[in-house]
Formats: sequence, structure tokens, C-alpha cells
Amino acid sequence: MSDIVTRIRTRFDHAAAKKSLKEKYESKMIFGCNGGLFKSTPEMITFLNLYNNEDIVLLDLYDTPIKVNAADLKDEMQKRWYEQMNAWLVEWTELQKQR
Repeated sequence: MSDIVTRIRTRFDHAAAKKSLKEKYESKMIFGCNGGLFKSTPEMITFLNLYNNEDIVLLDLYDTPIKVNAADLKDEMQKRWYEQMNAWLVEWTELQKQR
């Protein structure tokens, strides 16, 4: 019986650690640009691909209109996305080994 309880606690801790990792790395996707705060997401990166080096107005996380250069913002978002997703994967892989 205690083996079952130990497994359940381990599984619960694993789920909590997974949620914690998600919150940790999602918060690292947020950055400032031209006085606004933006979050790097695949959808936003794809949207910015439509505008080649144009100045556009976007709403930031606080629904404030901010004028940004689409290419510069896309480059920063891609950089941040790849860095954080790779770091997240490394930590997730280590977490998987602890099962």
C-alpha cells in the first residue's frame, strides 16, 4: 500500500513540477520593445512575417498601441522563443528522468 502512495505522491509532484516549468518559461517570453510589453508566441511571430521591415502599430500586453518595426520585433521574438523553448526542453528532459 505504501508503494502505491509513494507513486501517487511522485506523480503529483511531477505534475506540479511540470506546471511550474510552464509558468517559469512562459514568463521569460515577455519582453519590452519601444515602451510596450510583448509576449513571444508562434502566432505573433507568424503574424509579423506578413510585414517585411514595415513600421506597424500593435497592442501590447496592456492593450496599449505601440508603433514597432515588424522585422526587429520578429527577430527579438524568435530569439527569445528559441532560447526559452530549448531551455524548457532541457529541464523537461531532466524532469522526465526523475520519474
